Amino acid sequence: MANGAFNRFFGGPPGWVIVRLAVISLIVGLIFSALGISPLDIVRNFERILRGIWNLGFEALADLFRYFLLGAVVVVPVWLVMRLTKVGKNGE
Repeated sequence: MANGAFNRFFGGPPGWVIVRLAVISLIVGLIFSALGISPLDIVRNFERILRGIWNLGFEALADLFRYFLLGAVVVVPVWLVMRLTKVGKNGE
């Protein structure tokens, strides 16, 4: 039973899967080498993409905070004036 689950997890007998992965890795390695792509290039590009997404997220939060402050400069005083005038009308 455990052997069947093991084979299902790997997608076949583990030995055969390792051989297929080795052959595919060799072919992809040859193609990347012909294109002048190194493993370090792939890692650096992935890191650059993640850093860009991270920075974009925080820049978006900074923009949201600026919009909040811009709106609050108008909304809070208007709300305060409305509350003060309502208190005067209701006699509270």
